[in-house]
Amino acid sequence: MSSVRRVSHEFLKRQGLTTVFGNPGSNELPFLADLPEGFRYVLGLHEGAVVGMADGYAQATGRPVLVNLHAASGSGNAMGALTNAVASRTPLVVVAGQQVRPAVGPEANLANVDAPALMKPLVGWAAEPACAEDVPRALAQAVFEAGLQRRPTYLSVPYDDWAVEVDDNCLAVLDRRVERASVPDGEQGRRLAERVAAAERPALVLGGDIDSAGLFDCAVRLAERLGGPVWAAPSLFRLPFPNRHPLFRGVLPAGIAPICAALEGHDLVLVLGAPVFRYHEYLPGRYLPEGTRLIQVTEDASAAARAPMGEALVADPRAVIELLLEQLGTLTAPTGPYRPVPEPPTAEGPLLHPEEVFAALRDEMPEDTAYVVESTSTNSSWWRQMDLRRPGSYYFPAAGGLGFGLPGAVGVALAQPDRPVVGVIGDGSANYGITALWTAAQHRVPLTIVLLRNGTYGALRWFGDLLGVPDAPGMDIPGLDFTRIAEGYGVSARQVGDAEELRAVLAERPDKPRLVQVDTALTTPS
Repeated sequence: MSSVRRVSHEFLKRQGLTTVFGNPGSNELPFLADLPEGFRYVLGLHEGAVVGMADGYAQATGRPVLVNLHAASGSGNAMGALTNAVASRTPLVVVAGQQVRPAVGPEANLANVDAPALMKPLVGWAAEPACAEDVPRALAQAVFEAGLQRRPTYLSVPYDDWAVEVDDNCLAVLDRRVERASVPDGEQGRRLAERVAAAERPALVLGGDIDSAGLFDCAVRLAERLGGPVWAAPSLFRLPFPNRHPLFRGVLPAGIAPICAALEGHDLVLVLGAPVFRYHEYLPGRYLPEGTRLIQVTEDASAAARAPMGEALVADPRAVIELLLEQLGTLTAPTGPYRPVPEPPTAEGPLLHPEEVFAALRDEMPEDTAYVVESTSTNSSWWRQMDLRRPGSYYFPAAGGLGFGLPGAVGVALAQPDRPVVGVIGDGSANYGITALWTAAQHRVPLTIVLLRNGTYGALRWFGDLLGVPDAPGMDIPGLDFTRIAEGYGVSARQVGDAEELRAVLAERPDKPRLVQVDTALTTPS
């Protein structure tokens, strides 16, 4: 005989889920008891930061990761951060503690009544096992569902379940393996290849799933075979293509009419690894230009089903790219050199223009640096100055919810300790995940946080102008000194005054986290 806890721990170990991100409460302690050797518990001081760190970690490793939350209150605190993980299709396995079974019905304190319903419709699967003996199987389902759907899952477990003794039937879960293979059949592949080959003016639109799946370099080869322009899908959370490649045209705008205008003149638009499309600003118009055909290839069946136009093939983009590379033959013409970076503008007075900051990052940080960006008002400045040519170079809050950036940077740095990681964080967003600095300090994560301070919610000001609401309250956030806040959490910090000083600081290579605060001029996202 063995306990539910021991079987569950052994299953998690065999699945490689030995790094646990969490903020425990009383209901979670029985699960955390006697964690086997080799497990690592990463403590976050707020559940939003916990999920943000786990999101960055899972994206950087490409594998599911375990998140441990406290009942309804901890789960509720985490839901804002969870929206980003859902949009980026991050396979988080969220296990939350529940009151003992006899106390749930009477709604004792810390009972999570109808726990699975709390997290729906965010998560792809949610459950609370009907009996203790079903916990190991349900935990396995949570792990497999997260991997198959590439979406967070949620399991609520009464804390008295963990000590229950189970029979040998529960051990069968330990050797389980669930995999997916989604390759187009012969007819589907032939039809797709013929349509792509027959296109006279094809365009390629790549989504963040391309980088998540490790297809960055494959996408470059396909684009160069096609020879047409390449866009990144709107609402981009990962960079799927080198942003200064001669075929790259940038990130598509997140409005119906401007996307239609951008794709004008193309007879075929091939969308790989992206929804069609994740709009933001409501700018109505035709979905596509007259005479333009769209074909979407995605593993996300829901994204394929809900698209308002075009054809869709639910398949592994890797298999489709390999098929097209085989069918399209060799490159017929060189693509030319990468596009040069323009000289950054300067701001008036003591402030730095954000482009000056990004130029310094580009020049002083190693070429393989991974950037976690949550400075939404500087978006256009960012793409004008950066030169990103490596996979896994860019992470952004996928649902637009603030609070991913700083914790996400900690998570990416924990997952890739041998790769330079920089968090580019605005002062407005930093406050949502500021407690992640403590975790970075405790784990001595070699992470650089560049804090852009302009004293306002810049992106919100831009959107207010767009909506004709320029005088809304709550736009300004003066009086914040993040150097003092960071030092309070145990992270070394300094304020830099000019571009020369910034470059000198960035050229240093500390082996622990640091925060660099830069006062910047206000810019707009586009």
